[in-house]
Amino acid sequence: MTTASETEHVPLSTIAREWTRMGVIGFGGPPTHISLLRKLCVQQRDWIAADEFEDAIAACNLLPGPASTQLAIWCGRRLRGPAGAVLAGFCFIFPGLLMILALSTLFLAAHPPKFVLGLAAGAGAAVPAVAVHAAWGLAPASWKRIQNNKVSHPARTRWIAYAAVGAAAAALIGPYLVLVLIACGALEIAVRSHSRTTPTLASVLPLAVSTVTAGGLGALAWEALKVGALSYGGGFVIIPLMQHDAVHTYHWMTDARFLDAVALGQITPGPVVLTVAVIGYAASGYAGGLLAVLVAFAPSFLFILFGARYFATLRANARVQAFLTGAGPAVIGAIAGSAIPLALALSHGWQYPLLAAAAIWLFLARRGVVSALLISAAIGAACALSGLTVS
Repeated sequence: MTTASETEHVPLSTIAREWTRMGVIGFGGPPTHISLLRKLCVQQRDWIAADEFEDAIAACNLLPGPASTQLAIWCGRRLRGPAGAVLAGFCFIFPGLLMILALSTLFLAAHPPKFVLGLAAGAGAAVPAVAVHAAWGLAPASWKRIQNNKVSHPARTRWIAYAAVGAAAAALIGPYLVLVLIACGALEIAVRSHSRTTPTLASVLPLAVSTVTAGGLGALAWEALKVGALSYGGGFVIIPLMQHDAVHTYHWMTDARFLDAVALGQITPGPVVLTVAVIGYAASGYAGGLLAVLVAFAPSFLFILFGARYFATLRANARVQAFLTGAGPAVIGAIAGSAIPLALALSHGWQYPLLAAAAIWLFLARRGVVSALLISAAIGAACALSGLTVS
């Protein structure tokens, strides 16, 4: 068995093979990815010490963007330096990218078969419940951050307020949600440092307006950048960050097709953030899909390649911790709040009972997201074949 002191001898071919395998079988989002990485690097091969691996998980969770993807890149860097990081990240992302682009071609075709429309409408019906379930799953860790910091009752009240503001922003002002998340984080820094100067939405609004109204590939790149460099809370934050712009501002897709995009990001392996590929494909074909993925994941590579050495400092930084204490619950609220416009986007009466059934499956039966989406898709296909309206 290879020991931690011998990890510099791990061949790049081994990294390519193992990380591609994880990219192919990594259904289920970050918990699955982290489990696969732990099993390979810590338990089976003894490449990385258990405590070092857990510290890396904690540090990646402090970074914006997809934490489990960043952990996959970090493991590659830990084993073979920058070359290992780039190779590990590419091999982890690429299988899911191929699959999701192939499915985008099918689901976003001009005239897809009726059963495909049924599959999409069925899976889309479950997406609002999946959004609430994702927020519910993120809440305990964010609340635990408050408990661990032994903060006062007003801080717990602020956590609830941040979550409520995030939910309202996702439901009402989608294009400016990033500003709300940043403002919540900045406010918590100011409160904890007893500062009287807090960044406001007005101070950064002109930049956001000029950026998001630019249109074209520049707008697509900005949307992807918001997910990759300005988002906190994992891949599902893509919903409140991109829905309004993708559907209403730029008209890249309809509400129904956006639901398809979210569903495809959940049922394919690899990072959930690959959902941006569907939106990019809708905006500008394969070139748009590849551009969106490149921009969305580039910050993760840069964070690990140039910032991994500062992980210990990052975790100990009080301002970073305070920012995440404010931004974290706002993200959770935003993900939950996104369920409102997602539910309003449903256009067929038979989808609402399916949404209720998905909620029961996830919250009462406590079954998985992937199975909820696949079963809903199968029911949708059956509805289409039985003659119900699906388009």
